[in-house]
Amino acid sequence: MDRREALKAALIGGAGLAAGGLQGEAAAAREPGAGNSPPPPAPAPVRWRRGFDNQRIADLGNGFMLNPVLSGDRPDPAILKDGEDYYLTFSSFDSYPGLTIWHSRDLVNWQPRKPALTRNIGSVWAVSLEKHKGRYFLYIPVKAEPNEIYVIWADHIDGPWSDPKPLGLHDHIDPCHAVGEDGSRWLFLSGGDRVRLSQDGLSLAGKVEHVYDPWHYPDDWDVEGFSPEGPKIHRHGDWFYMLTAVGGTAGPPTGHMVIAARARSIHGPWEQHPGNPLVRTENQSEAWWSRGHASLVEGPDKRWYTLYHGFENGFWTLGRQCLLDTIEWTPDGWFKMTGGDLSQPLPVPKVARPLPHGMALSDDFSKPLAMGSKWSFFRPAPDEASRVRVADGTLHLTGKGLAPSSGSPLLLIAGDTSYRFECDIEIPPGGTAGLVLFYDDKLYAGLGFDETRFVTHQYGMERGRPANPLGRRMKMRVTNRRHIVSYHTSADGGKTWKRFDRGMEVSGYHHNVRGGFLMLRPGLYAAGEGEAIFRDFRFTALED
Repeated sequence: MDRREALKAALIGGAGLAAGGLQGEAAAAREPGAGNSPPPPAPAPVRWRRGFDNQRIADLGNGFMLNPVLSGDRPDPAILKDGEDYYLTFSSFDSYPGLTIWHSRDLVNWQPRKPALTRNIGSVWAVSLEKHKGRYFLYIPVKAEPNEIYVIWADHIDGPWSDPKPLGLHDHIDPCHAVGEDGSRWLFLSGGDRVRLSQDGLSLAGKVEHVYDPWHYPDDWDVEGFSPEGPKIHRHGDWFYMLTAVGGTAGPPTGHMVIAARARSIHGPWEQHPGNPLVRTENQSEAWWSRGHASLVEGPDKRWYTLYHGFENGFWTLGRQCLLDTIEWTPDGWFKMTGGDLSQPLPVPKVARPLPHGMALSDDFSKPLAMGSKWSFFRPAPDEASRVRVADGTLHLTGKGLAPSSGSPLLLIAGDTSYRFECDIEIPPGGTAGLVLFYDDKLYAGLGFDETRFVTHQYGMERGRPANPLGRRMKMRVTNRRHIVSYHTSADGGKTWKRFDRGMEVSGYHHNVRGGFLMLRPGLYAAGEGEAIFRDFRFTALED
């Protein structure tokens, strides 16, 4: 199917195309002398399908999909093909439980399974997920004092996973496990380096060595910095292929990019791809910014694909989202990405039984909290889990600190550009609780209350304390519509709502302002004395 046929097929079932997507082709196809004919109508804009809580999903239901495949903060995707199954995890940074494993059979529809990391060992960056001789491994770089790379292993993808073991690598990030043609095991590292592993994969068997000088972009390109990172090694045919990210993860939208090299042996020498860079945002009008950290994977249809991350145009606040691109192997043994700027629908690999995609973010607290797969704490203490108790359709959350900045709020990953969330909240005497939009402990927004006053959170500070006439229980709602935030309260369980007299704008709550590589997450917090009680948490994605 050529591009014109693919785009035409994507219109079936109301999927539509991005406005203007075929205008150039339509103009080129007009008959000579037809210049006075009225122009054809513009194609309908692409619309995502909607799933749990009205959240957008990539699979359009007509054989095509529209990126992102996993929305919200899903950076540095680490993909593993395991027979007919695909497993995927992402950098989880300061959120714990972390490194949730996602499962798919078609690379488009994904279900969360369980978190692999429950103990706070620091800020978790780009990991390597591998299977070697029947055992699963995760190699985990951590930003801490000092930096470290850990390894954990399990005999089943759902665990139990071992306790993290440090490898003693303090000066590198982004490990990638690789096995040579001679059976040797290696970690390839940032900066074009590598180190040999023991045969059990649980310790080092040599010193770090430099093996590759990454391709460098022209000096006049707008980038964040060279930053060669995220190496991914794949063996295909007679070659080992190495994909690397350069240009910096954030900064200018045109900075991050994907380059490639190949070698006949795991020991090199590595030759640069003649088409570098293979992926790059060329201008800020494109749908996806700062695209990089790519991996190759063979799909269930025997075609090849690549997963990488990128920021949605105008929405740094959503973090780096997971994108799926199609690739084509060329006669000279190289490959190229074929999905363009990813603004248009792409074909979905066909499988007999695709998994349902995603999960509901709403929670009636009738079951134990889905920690890691849904809820997570920000930078938790070792005993943080003891703060949570679920009973009789209520969440009891023990207060901690004085505000979200010191209270390890309980957070979600939301992947839509507009949404609202609400909850019935009851506080004990001396307690404070509320709803937040949380980037980190220095940058957040939200609304809370104690028994006499509201507390408004803005710019990571507690700004105002107007009187609270509703007492120790109320229903509270936060609406974030494309960064414009409003708050409502209800004294009658949500039958009627009153708008709170404070609005906010949060488009600057992101990495390029604050650093940290995080996203703006919705959630709830409890501070001060006693246990706050939360009932009937509801999340609804809103269509723009």
